Amino acid sequence: MRVALGLEYDGSRFLGWQTQAGGGTVQDSLEAALSAISGEAVSVTCAGRTDRGVHARGQVVHFDTAAERPQAAWVRGVNALLPASAAVLWAQRVGDDFHARYTALSRSYRYVLLNRPVRPALAARYAGWHHAPLGVEAMREAASYLVGEHDFSAFRSSECQAKTPVRRLLALDIERRGERIEFVLRANAFLHHMVRNLVGTLVYVGMGKRSPQWAREVLESRDRARAAPTFAPEGLYLEAVAYAASWALPVGQAAPVPVALEP
Repeated sequence: MRVALGLEYDGSRFLGWQTQAGGGTVQDSLEAALSAISGEAVSVTCAGRTDRGVHARGQVVHFDTAAERPQAAWVRGVNALLPASAAVLWAQRVGDDFHARYTALSRSYRYVLLNRPVRPALAARYAGWHHAPLGVEAMREAASYLVGEHDFSAFRSSECQAKTPVRRLLALDIERRGERIEFVLRANAFLHHMVRNLVGTLVYVGMGKRSPQWAREVLESRDRARAAPTFAPEGLYLEAVAYAASWALPVGQAAPVPVALEP
């Protein structure tokens, strides 16, 4: 049978999502726990890979198993074997045609940025930081040029393995809450480093280093060298993954941001 899981994790405690020879990744920890509960080797597929330092509050994965276990075993049982920095939020049996990645309709990411003169201590692993004041209105105008279906080559990592750079950015909202600025992005899918590259470019605009129209020029150039440097991973969260209602998955609102980020 195929089982889908919802997952949250602290990316600062792992070496990224994808399994590697030396271990230490979210996938390594989750597969070990699932294999122990099922009594057989289990491999998982996720909705979106996250880099080292990137967090998740709404990751979705699926796996296949011949083991019949109660739903609680895939949640509380697996959580008992996972490190404290990762937790299964829910489990649900799904049809064999469900795929965590390919049947997803959209992904949402949130980037949390502390905008204050001094660097954070409590939030150092959970937020990006920029010392100089940022103009939110200018960044919003720049963001408006990026929404829609485009070739996002200018915001794509050189290591990106996607077959096409075309993505449909459905929303890019920017809100200020005291010292915190939050960038919330939703797209059908994202390229490697796309969110962090977009945030970096918007920060350049917010600094007054570039005009809002520059974001459109960078996008149309399709040249990664024209965009700003990749922003730090610490403030990035995989917020949610959306699926057709017919799957009846318990995906809902993500948990609140960590208390340490409150201004």
